[in-house]
Order: sequence, then C-alpha cells, then structure tokens
Amino acid sequence: MSDQTVPRRSFLKLAVLGAASTALSEKSYGLEATLGVARDAASHSTSKETGIKLGVASYSLRNFPRAKAIEMTKALGTPYINLKSFHLPYELSPAEIAAARREIEAAGLQIVGGGTITFETDTDEGVQKYFDYAKAAGMPVMVSTCHPNVLPRVEKFAKQYDIKVAIHNHGPEDEHFKSPYDVLRAVKGMDARMGLCMDIGHTERAGTDPVRAAADAGRRLLDMHAKDLRDLKVKESQCIVGEGKIPIAALFRQLEKMRYAGYVNLEYEIDETDPLPGMKQSMAHMRGVLAGLAVSS
Repeated sequence: MSDQTVPRRSFLKLAVLGAASTALSEKSYGLEATLGVARDAASHSTSKETGIKLGVASYSLRNFPRAKAIEMTKALGTPYINLKSFHLPYELSPAEIAAARREIEAAGLQIVGGGTITFETDTDEGVQKYFDYAKAAGMPVMVSTCHPNVLPRVEKFAKQYDIKVAIHNHGPEDEHFKSPYDVLRAVKGMDARMGLCMDIGHTERAGTDPVRAAADAGRRLLDMHAKDLRDLKVKESQCIVGEGKIPIAALFRQLEKMRYAGYVNLEYEIDETDPLPGMKQSMAHMRGVLAGLAVSS
C-alpha cells in the first residue's frame, strides 16, 4: 500500500466510523482524502493503538517564545514535545529550568526529549553540563551530535545519568553522520542507551532508504524527526508531510513491525513565521496513515 492508496476493505471500515464524511478532494490531499482526512477518526487513540506516538520537535516553532510554542503544540493535538534550546536555554539556572518544566507540564505537555544538543568538547565538564541540563528538564532522551571521538565520554555519562543519547544524522553536509548507518557504526558495541535519532529527510538526501535503515537500526533507533521532501535530494524542497515523496506509510508500517518504542517528532522547518497550518496538515496526514494501517492490520 502506498501513501496515496488505501485497500477497499480499509476504506469501508473507515466509512463506518464516519471518517469518509469529510469533503476534501482526493486529488489535492491523497491519503487524507481517502481516509476522510482522518482528523477526527485518527485521534490520539489511533496513535496509541498502533504504538506510534506522534510528537513535535520544538525547533519547528523556533521563532516563537516558550509560552506560544506550548500553545501551538497543544493546538496540534499531541502532548509530546522535544525541546530545542530556543524554548529552554542551556544558560538557565536549575531553578529556572525547574520552573519552565512546571510550566510545560502544567499545560498538559510531556517533555520526551531535547535537542539537537552538540557536545563541543571532549571533557567531563563539557559533556556533563548537558546531562545536568537534561536531567533538570526531565528529558529521557538527548538528541545530540558531536565528533565521534567524544562518544565514549558521552556513553559514560549516559550510563551514569540513565539518559538515552540519540545521535542525529544531518545528511550530506554532516562531516561525521550523514546517514543513519554512520551513527550505527559509531555506537556499535556501546551501551544500549547510545543510539540513533533518524531524520528521515536528511536520510533520504544521503541516499539512504529510511525504511531499511529503521529495520537495520532496531533497538538503536531511539528517536525520529519526521518531515517530507518534494525532491529527495534537495533540502530546500521540504513540504507539508504527505505532499512529498518520502514513503511515510511504509516507514510507519516498519515501525509498527519492530514495535518502535520512541517518538516520531514532526520537525517542520519551513514557513517559520507561520508554521501552524502546515504542521496541522502534516500531523493530519500522519494520523491518517496510522488510521489506514490500524484498520488494514
């Protein structure tokens, strides 16, 4: 099943649920139209049923202060947020981080990680300060990058603090971690808390199949940044999820198959002054995909 088609049996099941009543053209919206957009039918319960949890990478909301980013995340219908330092600066005191955490949690959001965090120096002090930051913020996962030589020191603190470290691949421009496989080679043999944050857009631009990479990563896949591209080789072709060529349905099917326990966090890097409309459409498409997979299983 491609992202753009749904088996007749699945469509009929969704029709019974009433999802097919939404009046959007299949030509314009692909799977969303076939699923009746699935905005109502494919709610949080669908994500939980399939085991895939959709969240937001707050980098998507980098032009907005923390209070507004919280409001916008809630508008996207997910409680899961992966915080970028724009919304929780490294320079904050422990008391200030604690206050920010209370603000976020009081709004009904769950901090599921932070980053991307760069370990700049191969020193205990240089690495530990970020683990202290993550611990104070309640981050179970640090989406990170560094020179490969720093990884053994990072591993030491990952074990000490019991915080997972997901190394982010950044595509052809990344000197060390272009592809998920570069990360997997670097963390091979390390503690299980050391793994991969797969950015599916950068993965495609590196010439790597994200579906196969997810399967090969297995339990090393700790986090994921979701986006879409109209041209799989061009960074600037990023678009609303579902309007590009990244095989979202096949990827989600693989994540279900391997019982992926992490989060799929939307990282919407375009429309930075007004990202919410595109983010809502992206989340709706991903929920529609999940709805299709749920009824066809």
